Amino acid sequence: MNTTPFNPAEIIEIYDIRHKYLGYHPLCSGHINDTYVLEFQTDEGSKHSLLLQRINTNVFKKPVELMQNIVAVTSFLREKIIEEGGDPERETLNVIRTKDGDFLFVDKAGHYWRLYNYIENAYSVDIPEDPKLFYELGKAFGKFQKMLDSFPIDTLHETIPDFHNTKKRYEAFEKAVEENLSGRLENALPEIEFVRARKADASVLVDMIAEGKLPLRVTHNDTKLNNVMFDSESHKSICVVDLDTVMPGLSLYDFGDSIRFGANTAAEDEKDVSKVSLSLPLYTEYVKGYLSEAGNILTPAEVEYLPFSAKLMTYECGMRFLTDFLNGDTYFKTKYPEHNLVRCRTQFALVADMERKMDEMQKITQEEYKKVTS
Repeated sequence: MNTTPFNPAEIIEIYDIRHKYLGYHPLCSGHINDTYVLEFQTDEGSKHSLLLQRINTNVFKKPVELMQNIVAVTSFLREKIIEEGGDPERETLNVIRTKDGDFLFVDKAGHYWRLYNYIENAYSVDIPEDPKLFYELGKAFGKFQKMLDSFPIDTLHETIPDFHNTKKRYEAFEKAVEENLSGRLENALPEIEFVRARKADASVLVDMIAEGKLPLRVTHNDTKLNNVMFDSESHKSICVVDLDTVMPGLSLYDFGDSIRFGANTAAEDEKDVSKVSLSLPLYTEYVKGYLSEAGNILTPAEVEYLPFSAKLMTYECGMRFLTDFLNGDTYFKTKYPEHNLVRCRTQFALVADMERKMDEMQKITQEEYKKVTS
């Protein structure tokens, strides 16, 4: 029985690939799309690979708009990289078009597929065990911001409306409390109070956007460590990947979520919250890397709110876990009944530690900002 998840002959025909097909292997690092590395051999005997992905249309309802965003951003980045004398084959994803010029195709089963260049001699990691990698992560996302500073933001689609609208996330939380669909409200009373005590935080950045105090930028919206490729020899960051959630947003969202995920001393679902804290050394490394690239394009208001954004994104994430717990675990995958409650407690413990360290975070940020702008 043929268990190949795609038809290699169809791919070769659609993309008019002239090289010998050797086979494929799946990449298991992603949680949403199905990804495969296709291997080919040229007439001269050298080997090269391409990256094939099936888009999860249960998550991404408008794959054409999603791909329009990706093509626009990667094409813009490619031109910038060439202008600066870089390598556009390694420093950005490149969408490979079909022989008809399309940037995706639909198979007979109705699945949407796309093909990328495969970045050779590179790797990704999940946990910043070496602080230098967290510095490189900050550098990669800072450079991403800097290179897209002049991108025409109004040409991008909002693929996930109100993704980081913390004000609306708070409203959804209160609705979940009121409805108590899971019948588990009594199990989460301290956590509910924790969210309500910080209600004013939820509207801070949203209100600043409305007042014109913060600029909309091209944002990645999934700034985890494993979404940056590192060179296998130099271990320097070379390319930001996984651009499915690229859309208009705030630089603060991307910065804050990187800190939330990467500078936590514990796992996202650590049950023992005494292990949860913000690593100031990791925070410092990220700030150094990020501002070394983006420091000169950020506004003073953006820089001022960088530490707050880390707290806000952590608060928002914890609130989303709690909302899902109250709704009956309908959004996030869980491994046991209390999983979302454990997750929210971890996030709230991190919020509390950030509040204790906010003055230090501000000091670190301003000192590094002065270094790159003086």
